Amino acid sequence: MPVQAIAKSVRMSPRKVGVVAGLVRGRTVADALVILSHVPRRSALPVKKVIESARANADYNHNYKADSLKIVEISVTPGPRYKRYRPAARGRANPFQRRTSHIRVVVDGEQRAAKKTATAKETK
Repeated sequence: MPVQAIAKSVRMSPRKVGVVAGLVRGRTVADALVILSHVPRRSALPVKKVIESARANADYNHNYKADSLKIVEISVTPGPRYKRYRPAARGRANPFQRRTSHIRVVVDGEQRAAKKTATAKETK
């Protein structure tokens, strides 16, 4: 069962974030985190945080082995746009948009063996 993490409304353009997401697509989580720690782009930090969040979700919530996780899917979609105006000559205003991104990471791997719970007979 794949596990996902999503970061919504990240204040970066989807094109810029998508370039960094393409670097780690299809890799293991450990490899992706090493690559992102050496990428000199500003958008590497939010992508790294979402991958770490997906790893934590898989480890704590779904009982996956952290070292066996692989990035199955990483997608960057446009989020809401903030409409702003920039002053121009002769008292005019030029509109522009501040773009945002939604980053979605899906990881999958090997699950740990489930711990046996104590039955009512053993507790007595």
